[in-house]
Amino acid sequence: MKNATAFALVLVTAPNLTTARKLARAALGAKLVACANLVPRLESHYWWHGKLERSNEVLLVLKTRRTRLAALEKLVLSQHPYDTPEFLALPLSAGTDRYLDWLRASVPPKAPPSA
Repeated sequence: MKNATAFALVLVTAPNLTTARKLARAALGAKLVACANLVPRLESHYWWHGKLERSNEVLLVLKTRRTRLAALEKLVLSQHPYDTPEFLALPLSAGTDRYLDWLRASVPPKAPPSA
């Protein structure tokens, strides 16, 4: 196991697979995440404007560097259809050497220079 404090998992819910795939492609295309897992058929129960609600959603689990969280948040907020999208970053503590090496190689620590 290797120290993984430079990385985070980000949770984002989307209203459907089309939106989740669009968000995943955008984040991957911008090199803000190394991997996006889409978990369909999630049933969410929550308070919204003082009323108990229920929705079918898709959960995105995004793997990234902590240095890229602000840019990833900006991308998600700009492309998400919800007024208040979920964006929760969970710190990592450890992971396997090979997986963390792949994650490090897949996501640059900062934005690439503009062409």
